[in-house]
Amino acid sequence: MPKPSVLVLRAPGTNCDQESAYAFELAGATAERVHIQQLLDDPTLLVKHQILCLPGGFSYGDDIASGRILANQLAHHLSDSLHQFRSAGKLILGICNGFQILIKSGLLLADDPKAGPAATLDWNANGRFEDRWVHLQAASNRSVFLNGIEQMYLPVAHGEGRFVPRSKEILDQLETSGQLVLRYCGNGQSANQPSGDGVLEYPINPNGSLANVAGVCDETGRVLGLMPHPERHIDLTHHPRWTRGEGRDPGDGLRMFQNAVEFFK
Repeated sequence: MPKPSVLVLRAPGTNCDQESAYAFELAGATAERVHIQQLLDDPTLLVKHQILCLPGGFSYGDDIASGRILANQLAHHLSDSLHQFRSAGKLILGICNGFQILIKSGLLLADDPKAGPAATLDWNANGRFEDRWVHLQAASNRSVFLNGIEQMYLPVAHGEGRFVPRSKEILDQLETSGQLVLRYCGNGQSANQPSGDGVLEYPINPNGSLANVAGVCDETGRVLGLMPHPERHIDLTHHPRWTRGEGRDPGDGLRMFQNAVEFFK
């Protein structure tokens, strides 16, 4: 069977596109890095790919708000093509800045024309950029990308990663539907996460996300946005304490990319 093909979308300020493309290739896919201007000029570039990846970085310098400008480009110029891509049963992954773009473009969670976005990614509760490693738990089996994953240890690097839904009702709806698929947790914590908006203490929850949310999927489970960087831990030696005997081989993040490839087998 031919390898699934990944379009890794980059823009001015994107800086994780090469690592994301490499992770997909290591998992058994082929990957093509495409500049946003190329896609705007020819939206049919999406057709030949099975996976769309929006990698991390600081697209357009995060002017206005993180991911806002690229999100607006997608929403206003590529909305039809992207919705067709999703409706065709294909996969979309947004990592860090990519998560912010998915949220703000309406590709991940549908916006209400009157009330506005269902959720946003706000400034970290401590007001600082957070660059650290965090423990994570898969809180639902809804997402294709998290199939068979229970826990991961991945790095985060963001200033605007605090998940805030528009209302308590929306948070409860996402909880009930199993869309709050990844959460921050303590080392060795059980897979049973507290429900509701209870926030674990810093730095276990590095940004103050409600319900300790680190990743959200759409209703189909084929679109995933997450703040941590799986592409930065695909090898044992990426673990910050691998020389002390900690970590697994391969790194915890690789399984996510393998799941995407296996989805098309």
